[in-house]
Amino acid sequence: MPFTELPSSTAPVPGAVGDRLDDAELVARFEALALAPAEFAHREHVRVAYAMLRGADFGDAALRFRRALRRFAVAIGADGRYHETLTWAYLAVIAQRMAEDPAATSLEWLARHPDLLDHRGGAVARHYDVAAITASPLARAVFVLPERGDGKTRTDPR
Repeated sequence: MPFTELPSSTAPVPGAVGDRLDDAELVARFEALALAPAEFAHREHVRVAYAMLRGADFGDAALRFRRALRRFAVAIGADGRYHETLTWAYLAVIAQRMAEDPAATSLEWLARHPDLLDHRGGAVARHYDVAAITASPLARAVFVLPERGDGKTRTDPR
């Protein structure tokens, strides 16, 4: 899964990379595979996505993030946890929010958008049934659009 489940609090996890690294250093360490799995929780996923998207073309940055995340997952032996739909959904929501409310750093920006740190009931849950999409093999393998109107997601290809 691209965005690791959070503890009930959205605060930085003590002992994790958390807020000790600036955006550029966090991205560099992520792309160099120099982060331990425990140092790359949901908060760091969102921060890296923000940093890669900031000032970049959405398509280019999104592909960069996707490639790096898949590479990271393989390197830590968690390639089966990568989730295509959740990755693209978060990237799209983050990019939209950035366009509406820019900030100089991911930390400044996240302070204004804490719902992005709530994986189960936050920003993406407004578009998807997160539990259903997380459990869907189809949505894990390919990007699945949310259904119109009720926010329910189609996970059955029929």
